[in-house]
Amino acid sequence: MENKEIILPSGKKCTYSGEWELKGHITTTVFLSKGEAMPEYCGKKVQWILIKKG
Repeated sequence: MENKEIILPSGKKCTYSGEWELKGHITTTVFLSKGEAMPEYCGKKVQWILIKKG
């Protein structure tokens, strides 16, 4: 079984409920539910990586 990182950009629908971390040099996390839109950070489009399903 392959453990592939799940990365989504701002504006896409969240594919898994859980804790998502901002990808890059700034570290912040958000908890999102499946179907919610991935948020922007400080008004900018960013990439989010799933760190914990739940």
